[in-house]
Order: sequence, then structure tokens, then C-alpha cells
Amino acid sequence: MNQPIKRREFLTGLTAAGAALALPAPSRGSLPTAPVAVAKCNTYGREMVATLERMFDQIGGLGRLVKNKTVALKINMTGDTWQRLGFHPAGATHFTHPATLGATVHLLGKAGARRIRILEGPIAWGESLEEAMYNTGWDVSTFTNAAPKVEYVNTNLPYPGKKPYIRVEVPKGGLLFPAYLLNTAYEECDVFVTLTKVKEHATAGITLSMKNSFGITPCTIYGDRAGEDEPYPVPYGGRGSIVHYGSRQPTKIAPPELNPNSPRQGGYRVPRCTADLCAARPIHLAILDAIESMAGGEGPWVRGSRYCRPGFLTVGTNCVTVDAVTMAIMGFDPMADRGKPPFENCDSTLKLAEDLGIGTRDLNQIEVIGTPIAEARFDFRAVPGGLSPRTGGADRPS
Repeated sequence: MNQPIKRREFLTGLTAAGAALALPAPSRGSLPTAPVAVAKCNTYGREMVATLERMFDQIGGLGRLVKNKTVALKINMTGDTWQRLGFHPAGATHFTHPATLGATVHLLGKAGARRIRILEGPIAWGESLEEAMYNTGWDVSTFTNAAPKVEYVNTNLPYPGKKPYIRVEVPKGGLLFPAYLLNTAYEECDVFVTLTKVKEHATAGITLSMKNSFGITPCTIYGDRAGEDEPYPVPYGGRGSIVHYGSRQPTKIAPPELNPNSPRQGGYRVPRCTADLCAARPIHLAILDAIESMAGGEGPWVRGSRYCRPGFLTVGTNCVTVDAVTMAIMGFDPMADRGKPPFENCDSTLKLAEDLGIGTRDLNQIEVIGTPIAEARFDFRAVPGGLSPRTGGADRPS
């Protein structure tokens, strides 16, 4: 469960953030923006495939983005492969749904992608990504056969070859770390796509396209049992000790955090890490699925979480604008900051991303194509059976 941040810690953190961002935050009117396509969709069948294809066309088409390119497709398999929310399959609640993954791979291939690499680092999983998918109950052949050349990389493990990890620098010096070490697959791509669920988050308030990048940090370096001098040979657990709570530093081959005196609180640290990663490894295409999902948290380990059917999809080329529009559909104000829903106990990842110049969260600056926000709206906080966001929490970090 998140611990309330102390005033002294918060003020110290503000000072640290100011030092890290030597340049002033850009004015909102100068921030990048891009259209966001919104569509209502109720099933994972043919309707969803046709809807996604139409949405891609609405934002300029996939061909201009991926033709003859290597595409890295980051999915989300948060938690352990065996965990379920009640009797619902993981893809209906907290994992990327296998149907949206298959449709996305098919449409990327149809648009001319030369190679598609599906990337994820399942927690505490030392085998191949394909084995993790099989363990979840997915038929991996449906993804492999959806496009001409499909590969799989468990990004928690060192990349095979001479260069297992790459260093990515955060523009403006970073908010939590100045740079991060990532699996080399995140460099060996021309286009980076994120595909994930629309959910709330016990630590970060929401988990949308940007929060999916939190999982690109390898647990062999940033995980709970990461080696002190060298990466641990296999991943173990989540990123609680290093990233959530800052009780230790990452493996020494990675740069240490900017300010070891900043708050040791997940609601301060996780949004900053997420914004850092989105600036250091930019997202070119964000796809968010809320056909089926869960309210109250990011996984079945969160007390008060419950299944829901919001029935919409959002797509865009700027992760901040996509997340801002999606927040509004969820019933939240994307301009909200710490202390206001959904950020009762944390800082806003969207505001921090604005500070890094990634994009705008101002709906007045964002073109919405397709279904208007008001028609797609689904109030996540109104789903029956939840706990107060100030009293509920996670049984363990994500």
C-alpha cells in the first residue's frame, strides 16, 4: 500500500526535480500534439479488427509509419502469468488481450512492416517470452502467423550477442535517473509501438500508454534481486526496492539516481521514472484497449479491483495526447495534479511528461477523431464494489 508523502520529502523532491530540469518547462501552447482516434467497440472479434484499421487510417495510416521498418511492439503482461481476477482470463482484465495483439500484428504486417518484434519482460520469468505466453494460455502461433516475420524477446533478459544492453539518455537530464539501461531490442527498431490496457493504478493513479514503458526496464538490473556489480542472470520479482521505494540503487553498470535524498515514495518515483523512459525511448504509436478491463487498480492483487466493460479503443502517435483523451473518457480531468482524482496519492505522469516536452495534456490542444469523448465516456470510479482510493491499495508493487 502507498504511504502518504511527508511535506518535507515532497519539498525536497520538488527541489530535486527543479535541479534535474535545468531548463524551464515549455509553455503548453508550444508542446507537441497529435490527433487521437476514439472508437466504441464491444467485442474482440472482427468488429475490433475493422475498428482498429479504421482508427489507424484516421490518424494518417500505418503504412507511412511502418512500411519496410522493424517495429518493436511492447505489450503488457503485468504480474505473474497464473494470476486472474476472479474467473476472467488475464487478457480481459490486466494483460494485453491476445485478440488485440493478433490484430495489431496483422495490421502492421499488412501495412508493410519488414519485421515485428513483440517485447515484454514478464516478472520473475527467466525463460522465453513465448513460454510465458503459453503459460498464460495464449496460442502463440496466432501471432506468429499474423504477419510475415514475427519475433519474440523477453526484455528482462540480456539480448543475445555482443551488446546485451543499451544506454538511453533522458532529455533535460531526467527526473529520477539521468539515463537507463535497456534491452538492446529497444534500440534495434525503427518504430516503437505500445499496446496495453486502460486501467487505474494503485501507485501511479492510472496506467495507460506511458505507464506501459515502466516495464521496459530489465529486472536483472532494476529488479528486487538485481546484482550489485553485474546484472542478475535471471529476473526476480518486480521493481519495488529500486524504483518504487528507492531502498537501493540499480546494478552498478547503470547510472544511479539523480538525488538519493528525494522522497522514497512510489507516488513520487514511479511517475517520474515513467516520464523519463517515455522521453528517453520515444513512443511512435500508442494503442489502448478498454473493450474489457478492470477498475480500481492494475492487477488482481490490488484490493477492491473489479472487472468492467468500458467498450472503447484509443489510438494516436503522441503518448501524452492519447493518455489525456483516454483519461477524460475514464471520467478524470487530464489537467489534474497531485491530490485530485486519479492522483490522490501521486504526481501526474502527464504533467511530468509535459515538463519534459513530450506532449500536451490540454484537451483544447488535441484533435479528437471519431467518437466524441462524451459519447465514449465510461466512469471507472463508478464501477460498483471499489474501495476509497485513499484507503485501498496494492498488496505488492506492480
